[in-house]
Amino acid sequence: MKKTDVAIVGGSAAGLTAALTARRHYPNKKILLVRKEKLVPIPCGIPYIFGTVGSPDKNLMPDTPLQKNNVDFMIDEVVEIDREKRSLKTEGGEEIVYDKLVVATGSLPMVPPVPGFDKENVFPVFKDVERLSVMQQKMNTSKKVVVIGGGFIGVEMSDEMNKSGDLEVTICELLPHCLQLAFDPEICEEAEKLLAERGVKILSNQKVISVEGNKKATGVKLSDGKVLEADMVVVGIGTVANVSLAEKAGLRMGPTGSIWVDRTLRTSDENIFACGDCAEKFSFFGGKPSKLKLASIACSEARIAGANLFGAQRESVGTIGVFSSAIGDHSFAVAGMSESFAKQQGYDVIIGTAEGPNRHPGGMPGTANQKVKLIFEKRTKVLIGSQMAGDWAVGELINVASACIQHKMTIDDIACFQMGTHPALTASPVVYQFVNAAESALLAMS
Repeated sequence: MKKTDVAIVGGSAAGLTAALTARRHYPNKKILLVRKEKLVPIPCGIPYIFGTVGSPDKNLMPDTPLQKNNVDFMIDEVVEIDREKRSLKTEGGEEIVYDKLVVATGSLPMVPPVPGFDKENVFPVFKDVERLSVMQQKMNTSKKVVVIGGGFIGVEMSDEMNKSGDLEVTICELLPHCLQLAFDPEICEEAEKLLAERGVKILSNQKVISVEGNKKATGVKLSDGKVLEADMVVVGIGTVANVSLAEKAGLRMGPTGSIWVDRTLRTSDENIFACGDCAEKFSFFGGKPSKLKLASIACSEARIAGANLFGAQRESVGTIGVFSSAIGDHSFAVAGMSESFAKQQGYDVIIGTAEGPNRHPGGMPGTANQKVKLIFEKRTKVLIGSQMAGDWAVGELINVASACIQHKMTIDDIACFQMGTHPALTASPVVYQFVNAAESALLAMS
């Protein structure tokens, strides 16, 4: 039997961050992290295994932070939580007694109830090194790949697989556009144009009704009757919370099927916290249940849970939703609500846009066009969303937008935003797109 002050189940982004946060806040407590994977892939880096990075073993979360911060860890699978005894049982026969427990069991890929999805050569994207290795080996011997789902995972997987130059890659997307759940149509169309220029085929407004073949997948049948040949089918339509352990322990579930938590990330058991993809979330905008699952959200929640284990110190403000991605040298990013989604939710919005060179003067090396779109709630003039397109810099600029959203900054706050600029690094302070988009919104109100 092992005894620990804090037990953490799960070793991906949420589990690791919860362990490190607990150590910072409770330096004298004994902390034990239990995970079933010997090697843990970096979640957001998974698509790049199939192109830029080259293999699963080059996309791993290191154990060094645990070792440096005196966090014990063991490789074993927790199969039972005994809430009365405050103990865990593992597949390897260990019993672990805890004072406080953090459940960070993550998520599993969503697989729709469609005939043929259980055939060989159909690959949901698991966060598992062995499965990813098998998937990569299959890619290396394939000629035609069909990717089901045109969200961030589907788009990034397609673009990376396409880099081999030997594959014919096709995305099948149910909605009118790829990335439509996050972006407004003008950004979606720009991303789709880039994918097409790079050789990725896109079939939108298409529902997959079956995977063809006997034991092995040989193609995908669409709702219009067309059959796409495929040596390999990648399923990238989203994830579901991995809650079987929590359900077995009798923890309360939330409206989206994840583990119910309060704003401190405490579950229905006062001694158990949950964070990351397995935990229930609510939106920053109005507090409705949210299905968003991102590593960045997982880490934020883990920093709340880890700090609150022995006394509440932090609370969740809800999910804002911050995404960024890249296709070649072009980057796209979004924070908060899109214009179309905000209108669907009943918001009266004001839009501000600005674009121009991201260096000054425009002849500086590395100059690229940068677009910024800001979405404000009309009555309060508070920022509720932003979308950007440009070079790599938008990946950080969107984080500025997220901070502005979280702190409910207004059009005037952003118009008077004091930025640092440099000719080789940023746009000119005169045409700085983030600020000028706010000024544009002011004009739209007049």
